[in-house]
Amino acid sequence: MARRYDASTTTFSPEGRLHQVEYAIEAINNAGTCVGILASDGIVMACEKRVTSGLLAPAKTSEKTYKLCQHAACTVAGLTADANILIDQARLRAGRYDYQYQEPIPIEQLVEHVCNYKQAYTQYGGLRPFGVAFLFAGYDSHHGFQLYQSDPSGNYSGWKATVIGANNQAGKSLLKTDYGAKPEEEGEEMKTDEGEGGKKSEEEEIRLPDMQGALRLAVKVLNKTNDGTAVSADKMELFTLSLDDDKNCVHRILKSEEAQKVIDEVEAESASSGDA
Repeated sequence: MARRYDASTTTFSPEGRLHQVEYAIEAINNAGTCVGILASDGIVMACEKRVTSGLLAPAKTSEKTYKLCQHAACTVAGLTADANILIDQARLRAGRYDYQYQEPIPIEQLVEHVCNYKQAYTQYGGLRPFGVAFLFAGYDSHHGFQLYQSDPSGNYSGWKATVIGANNQAGKSLLKTDYGAKPEEEGEEMKTDEGEGGKKSEEEEIRLPDMQGALRLAVKVLNKTNDGTAVSADKMELFTLSLDDDKNCVHRILKSEEAQKVIDEVEAESASSGDA
């Protein structure tokens, strides 16, 4: 039955599905893994770098992490060629907003613009969906650091920590157990205000890790999605977005030596927990 309706993005199947969009999402699930983690003092994004051939010349710039504007960046899972079109759209929108209003574009508004562009490619005939998913990281003065995920359908959502790409379900399972910590002392629990129905909000229950803790957690997730095999420094890319003393955003991709140091810390932590 599906074969009668999967040739077009504009035709619903009798079950109410758009098969071409689902196929595009499935293509993302076979792409290199990307992890995004919101920290107390910034955002960490980690990506798996897949080397197809040792004969390829090393890339001069990152092929997984892209700066959109001074206060926003993104990581890519899927077809890089498709991503380049959307990255150009995001940069153009951010530049026009800054020129028109003389202030940085709000992060969610930038994400929404890109997702509206992607959604149009699922609704008009003769087009195919973009085979790429994004993790957007950004900062603005109203909402602080923000992390968003988007997929080829044009949907987007805000996250504290998430994974896209291959084995993303295994990565999300690890994040559910290891991300954040609930206060253990009863005194601390009593100090927090309770919301409706006597339940504390998620913001109050989750304690955000610092940048170093988020980097270690990102490496753990990449190891998990790689079927438990430790990922070497040359096969991953660690990116941080933070603020300097003047409240300006700082984009930074860790060098191989710095990434290896984080990997060593994770291995030492795993060894100590195994001995215990």
